[in-house]
Formats: sequence, structure tokens, C-alpha cells
Amino acid sequence: MTTPITSIRPVGDRAVLVQLGGLNEVLGLYEALREHPLPGQVDLVAAAETILVTADSAGAARGFAARLHALDPGDADATGADTLVEIDVIYDGDDLDEVGDLTGLGRDGVIAAHTGQPWTAAFGGFAPGFAYLVGDGRLTVARRNSPRRAVPAGSVALADSYSAVYPRVTPGGWQLIGRTEATLWSLDRDQPALVQPGNRVQFRAVREFVRAAPPVEAADADTVATKAAAADLLVVQPGLQTTVQDLGRTGLAHLGVAGAGALDRGSLRRANRLVGNPASAAVLENALGGLVLKARTEQVLAVTGASVVITISRTDAATRVVTTDAPFALHAGEQLSLDAPLWGVRSYVAVRGGLDVPLVLGSRSTDSMSGLGPAPLVVGTALQVLPASPSSVVGAAEIPAAAPDDVTVLRYLPGPRADWFSADTLADFDHTDWRVSAQSNRIGLRLDGPALVRSRNGELPSEGTVSGAIQMPASGLPVLFLADHPVTGGYPVLGVVLHADLDRAAQLGTGARIRFAAVPLENAVHFENAVPFEHAVPLENAMPLEHAVPLENAMPLEHAVPLENAVPRENTLTRDTGRVSASDTPNES
Repeated sequence: MTTPITSIRPVGDRAVLVQLGGLNEVLGLYEALREHPLPGQVDLVAAAETILVTADSAGAARGFAARLHALDPGDADATGADTLVEIDVIYDGDDLDEVGDLTGLGRDGVIAAHTGQPWTAAFGGFAPGFAYLVGDGRLTVARRNSPRRAVPAGSVALADSYSAVYPRVTPGGWQLIGRTEATLWSLDRDQPALVQPGNRVQFRAVREFVRAAPPVEAADADTVATKAAAADLLVVQPGLQTTVQDLGRTGLAHLGVAGAGALDRGSLRRANRLVGNPASAAVLENALGGLVLKARTEQVLAVTGASVVITISRTDAATRVVTTDAPFALHAGEQLSLDAPLWGVRSYVAVRGGLDVPLVLGSRSTDSMSGLGPAPLVVGTALQVLPASPSSVVGAAEIPAAAPDDVTVLRYLPGPRADWFSADTLADFDHTDWRVSAQSNRIGLRLDGPALVRSRNGELPSEGTVSGAIQMPASGLPVLFLADHPVTGGYPVLGVVLHADLDRAAQLGTGARIRFAAVPLENAVHFENAVPFEHAVPLENAMPLEHAVPLENAMPLEHAVPLENAVPRENTLTRDTGRVSASDTPNES
């Protein structure tokens, strides 16, 4: 039996969206792909009528269609169908009365319908622990015209024909009818998600929550002091926002876990290359400068990304200035400071050996959407550094990136839902200079400009999405998804920015102008090996570490950058392109 596929649409240059007839067909193909992954397959996201299949390269994605059509989906796995999860809810949501009006049931009728039926968990997505629950259809309502920037954790919500509970504070466009204190996602459990696909869920109306008193834990001053004493680096000031990032998490989208990782991956790779680390080593990602670190031990660092002035000071010596895109020594007792960027937004601070923070689901990255990974840095955060590989070498200085143009052009592949817009609207989208709004963050760039109108009415069933997706809410103002994006979304995606161009978006602050340029599918694969940003080095083109620095120029760690050879102030990189103001701070949810 062949797979009952209706269509296969490209989602950028590294994914496809498989359209099927319904949920049973989706679950059958999903299980087949989990058992027999396609060559180059990275992630799967099942939804009501679609499966998103992501690839490790554009070439692999182009080969998916023929292989998908040849698959036998088999039968859907009914694992978990006998498990009943009961969730207590206080029904006092902000949208409860409006839902009563939209459904014609009234406030009490909505509560009765929501608690009076068993719901079935069809699939996960959006965020870790978020499960799409299918009911009898009485509570079918549209999403909000514009999503909320922050939906409270535990919010019980409705959208289309689904119900769900938001596991943590995230943006969202569903209608809120109540709240619960159930923990939907916890890494302390063997199975982190409370609700699994196939589970039955019963909501119960309560007037108040019964809470067990949490254990009182006194602050352990000795533990705090011990960590600080063992630190290689101490955070004196974290700046507006500084997080730990690496290349992110892959293969976990089916759990609602997005990739996360550095927004400007080229800059992360470059910083690691300069200090002799593997590309995957954890670094600091700082937004808009202001970061101050104090060294407790001898370290070698490099800073890449945004154009910033880097100063190194200590009480008993003159302040020195070092350049970006070159390794330098930071001696015990010295302080490193990043000024506000002359251009760009995000700087990447790599330390030889890599930062030693716990691995969470295979990555050390902070994910602002799911809450996974270490918390953003605060004053006093103690950072430890892993030992460097004895065979690694510190890299040679590289040419800093040039300042971006006044208008940043981002190439994109139309679809998968470009057919929700007329040809005139798509042309207007391409010809508009969009501006990055102050509501942007690691989840995505919210863009200001003329509102675009869809040519199709109704709601799109939730489906998987990717970094670079240009999502169009009912407001008509696009959102460009970045690394911490939700795994699924219910607004049509007009197009997807090419993987090669995403680093550019990471360096765009409030007020920056973007123009999108559509490229045909047959050309997209050829862009994968093109240098997307002046300083980016695609992984597939990167030189092996042992070849990165000619052997005659390689320096052992102890000779990496002696203090007496530090870059003098007169050679400091300076630009006159204007500073980014504090108002450009990304607003994290």
C-alpha cells in the first residue's frame, strides 16, 4: 500500500511539509518515518493533517518527495490510549465570555462542554509538554487576530477544534478559558511530558487548587561560595541579556523542543575556531553589549559577531583594548568588558575549552521558548571552563565582518502557504522595506510595515514550522521565526528564509530594515554552499580544525597571546556607523 499523500510542499530549503487526508494517516506515516528514517532526516513534527520533515541539507530535502511517496505508512500506534490524565481547572480565563459568545453556549455552557467530555491527545508540538487535544467539536473557535506576547503558564486554551494547556510562559494566539497548576513538562520525570499522544484527558472544574506545602530550603551559603571559588570566570555585569549557546538541539521537535542554539551560527563557529574549540562548544551570546567578566584563572578568549569595543582592565595595570575576531589572553584578575555595538546586536564570547554547563537533552543552550538549559546570566554567575583538547590549536586572527547595508536583503523560498495570498499581495511583500520592531527577541523578529491581507478566509490547522519561517498572523504583520520559535503554529507561512541567510537576521536590531527576495526552488539548493554573511562559514564548507591554521603559524596555548603582545589601543577596531541604543533590547518572553 502506498502512502495517501495529498501534496508535498517545500518549507525553505531544508524541510518539506507532507499533506495527508487526516489524523489517522498522519499518525501512520509518522510511525513509519520514525521506524525507517529517510536519508538525511533530522526531525518530524506531526500535526492534524500534515507532517513536517526536516533535513540536514538542501540536497537531502530535495530527495524526500520520491521516498515519501514510496513509503508504506502501516497502522497508527495506539500506545498510551488507555492512560487517563485528570487536570483540575479554575475557569476564569480572559477569553471565556468571548468563547461563550462565539460558540453560542455561554460561559457556563463552555465550562460544561469542556469538562463533560474526554479529550484525546492527538500530537505534541508548539512547546515542550504542549499537547493538541481533540474533542467532539462543540468548542471550535478561531485563534485571536494577533497572538499575545506572553500567555501565562498553566493557561487552558481553545483554538480551532483543539484544547491545550500552555506548559510555561510563551507567546500564543489561542483563546484562554481557564488555568491549572498541573506540571505539563518536567525533566525530573522519566517521561517529561505529562500528556502523551494517545492519552485521554479529563478536565475537572474546581474553585481553588489544593497545594502541598513545598519543602523549605535554606540558602546554602557554603555551596554558593564553593561554586564561586571554583569558577574560572565570574559575571560582574550580564549586560541586557547574555545566555549560553551552542549549535542547539536536533531530533526533538516531536517533543515540542525546538533547536535553540546560537542565532548567528557563523559567528559561534568562528569564535570557537579562533580559540581552538570544536564548532559545537558552548559560548556566551550577548545582546547589545554591557557584559563584564572577571577571570579567576588564565584563559584564552575570542569575541565575534557584532562590532564591539573590547576593553581589558585590572587595578594594577593600564587598560588595554583588543579587537574582535582574534584570540587574546585574559589573565587571572583581569576584567573583560563589551561596549555597546557600533553595529549589529549579538556578540559571541568563546573561551578555550568551552563553557562547562550541564547538558540538557544533548545541548548546553538556553532555550527561551521552552525554558530548557541554563538560566540567562546574572550578576555573580560563576562559569567553569572545560579543559581544552591537547591536540587543538589557537586560530589566527580573521578579517572582521563588514557593516551591513542600510537594507538587509533576505532570500526566501515561497510557501508552504503562499497560496493563502494573492499574487499582488506577494509582490507587495517583496517590494516592502520592513522594519524590525522593539517586540523582537530570540523567538522571532516582529516586523512593522503595511498590513497584508490574506486571500483565503478561515483558519489553518496547526502544523510544524522551522527557523526562518515568515508567519503571517491575521494582523497582516509578518513574524520571522528565529532559533527559539515554537515547533508548531496555526498562522499561514508565506515563505521561509534560506538557511544560508539566517545569520543576517540575528544581527538586526530595532528599526533595522529588511527586504525579502523570493528565489525559485530549483535555485535554492545552490545557495546552500554560498557564504551567507561576510563572516559566516557554513558547516559543510568549514575547514577541519587541524587545517584551520597553517602549521607553521599555530601557537601552543601557553604562547597564544602574551599580555605584552596584546593589540595596542591604536590598532583597535573602530567604526563610525553609530551605536545601537538600549531601546533595541530584545524582549524575551
